[in-house]
Amino acid sequence: MRVSTVRAVHRLAARWAGALPWDGRDTVLSATGVWPLLAFLADGAAGPARGELEDALGLPADRAAEAARELLAGITAVRGVASAVGLWARQGLELRAPWVAGLPDATLGRFTGDEAADRKALDAWAAERTQGLIPSMPVTVDEGTELVLASAQSVRTTWLRPFRAYETEPERGPWAGRTISYLYRTTSLLDRVGVAETAAGPLTVLKVLGDTGVDVHLLLGGEAADGGTVLRAGLDVLGGGTPVVTGDRLPLGEPGPGLSVDTVPSTGRDPLLTVSTPAFSLAAEHDLLAHRAVFGLTSASDTGRGHFPGVAEEPLAIGQARQSATARFDAEGFAAASVTGFAAAAGCPPVRYRVRRVGLTVDRPFGFLAVHRTSRLVLTAGWVAQP
Repeated sequence: MRVSTVRAVHRLAARWAGALPWDGRDTVLSATGVWPLLAFLADGAAGPARGELEDALGLPADRAAEAARELLAGITAVRGVASAVGLWARQGLELRAPWVAGLPDATLGRFTGDEAADRKALDAWAAERTQGLIPSMPVTVDEGTELVLASAQSVRTTWLRPFRAYETEPERGPWAGRTISYLYRTTSLLDRVGVAETAAGPLTVLKVLGDTGVDVHLLLGGEAADGGTVLRAGLDVLGGGTPVVTGDRLPLGEPGPGLSVDTVPSTGRDPLLTVSTPAFSLAAEHDLLAHRAVFGLTSASDTGRGHFPGVAEEPLAIGQARQSATARFDAEGFAAASVTGFAAAAGCPPVRYRVRRVGLTVDRPFGFLAVHRTSRLVLTAGWVAQP
């Protein structure tokens, strides 16, 4: 995967996170599910819609489809990650053959005219392509639907070092007094956690490594930081924009959100990193047209005219753009999926040593990024407000 494409996807993710309302609700989203579809639409667009899509993509429209194909091929090559593109059109709608040929492994389906049957077929595609994590297509099909372009993505990884599950009541913070399912584990690898001084204040980043080359980065900001602030800061850290001081170099005391550093008696010479974090299971629905400027869809969603002469002979406009996403983080591993659709309307032995101990306790809302370790591409991002 090209670094320029990864950065473009992350810019879209940061803009999206900045546009969402952070009102105490959980959310999960996948910019990698949206960006390729915008790229394919840009490839067939003209006029103002083409320029707006280019701005959202961060790439010229004549390079976007190729970049999207490379991105999807790279994602599919990651063990534990599956990705697919689907295309369905009304009977009789004449599509441009070069544009259809540019979609990776997309089999053209035709609507039958039976709305229930068409809905069932699209839902079955979504469920199959996400291994049951997303049971239905987020866009609807009716007599006015000319075309549906969709992407599906699923991510599964097992922790290299599993957690131990337990229940507890946080003593402070917004979850104080609630019984919450927590996960706990220890390691001697202090560099798995660190603190970055971001524009939004200190950010604690914990890397939880999976066995498929996909890791999950947990992000804990200051007490007043909202989800958009934390996710944008996490993306900046991931891109190398902000240095991270790792646990082996942090000062004693409380050097970052949720962190404590001290020295403790131990039976061995190795340092300790202890982690306590909530398990979570999230699901979210996103109407992309509620933030159409973020995705370059302002002109493209104007149904008063057509915007995609490179897609079909008939005038088309975007009538729906939605994403369903889900994520689960438990003692054994992580699983996430998204389906994005665009519809065109139209033990304690004797003590011998004293060692450095870094402890992380997550007791308030936090963010996460599911990251491909090699390319640094964020596959899924989210905010856990209610564990």
